[in-house]
Amino acid sequence: MSLAEQIIIISICVLGTILTRFLPFLIFSSKKPTPAYVQYLGKALPSAIFGMLVIYCLKDIRIFKGSHGIPELLSIIFVCILHLWKRQMLVSIAGGTILYMLLIQFVF
Repeated sequence: MSLAEQIIIISICVLGTILTRFLPFLIFSSKKPTPAYVQYLGKALPSAIFGMLVIYCLKDIRIFKGSHGIPELLSIIFVCILHLWKRQMLVSIAGGTILYMLLIQFVF
């Protein structure tokens, strides 16, 4: 890519980032209440996205081949225990990811 093309691509990425960051503040002013459907989406989408991520991560597990999904199962159980204990989403995600990586690198 030429320098001009690189500058254009970077500019488009910057513009897209700025628009997605500031557009909600322009559309929904602080003077008016937030519409009910936006509030509903704010409550429903995080859980839906995490559910979708769990399904996506587990879609290729073959219980009749290889490690039979044991590292995944152990990591899921560990995430649940961590979350019930600490109630910190990032700690749960990081702990499960670290355990999974350790299991597939050193155990399975």
